[in-house]
Amino acid sequence: MSLPQTPAAPDDRDALLAALRTASQGRAEGLERAIAQLRADRGADNADDEHDPEGVTLSSEWARLEGLREDAARELAEIDAAIARREAGDDGLCADCGRSIPIARLVARPTATRCVHCAARAGA
Repeated sequence: MSLPQTPAAPDDRDALLAALRTASQGRAEGLERAIAQLRADRGADNADDEHDPEGVTLSSEWARLEGLREDAARELAEIDAAIARREAGDDGLCADCGRSIPIARLVARPTATRCVHCAARAGA
């Protein structure tokens, strides 16, 4: 997940999460457009590219785009979950041990659900 420009105040996580959500939503929409175009290309009568030595096959491009789409959907879900935690007042608490997650970690990883210790222990 690439971070947009960090807001001026490191604890302004609402703005950071909103910017991340906007960027992630734009990425997801772009992938949906690319998949729709690929569907149109696959429906074309002359779309037999399986034997084209000069290009990527539609099947491999389809698989690549689907993987990217799944990743974008997961990222968006993580961002939405972080926003929901902030709205519920549960933001910044480790899901495993219940201790506070340092603000520096939350700025670096806005969707973090574990403190550094618990994340290291979980291998995440």
